[in-house]
Amino acid sequence: MLKVVNLKEFSPTVDIAIASVQIAIENAWREGVSAIKVLHGYGSHGRGGAILVELRKMLRQYKKQGKIYDYFGGESWDVFNKKTLYLLNKDKSITDEDLNKVNPGITIIVLN
Repeated sequence: MLKVVNLKEFSPTVDIAIASVQIAIENAWREGVSAIKVLHGYGSHGRGGAILVELRKMLRQYKKQGKIYDYFGGESWDVFNKKTLYLLNKDKSITDEDLNKVNPGITIIVLN
């Protein structure tokens, strides 16, 4: 199952956005979710917003610590990407409207 966390919906501060994703990851473990799609936007100047930057920094640490299996940006959320294929083969129930749309405003988190 793919759980969606829509940060764009309520325009949080960076700290609140990161805390929201941390809570979503903890809840997803308990719920048996395979992955989380975070909708964070890409920033108004096309270089990536502060939430995107801090989220990926936090996810690097989570991956090092073994709290998540992996993560990748929406620009890689397509059936030709090996991380996407791994996830889709792991959980055949996953369908998503953003798949194959090259969307840098999302991040996919693959759980253990």
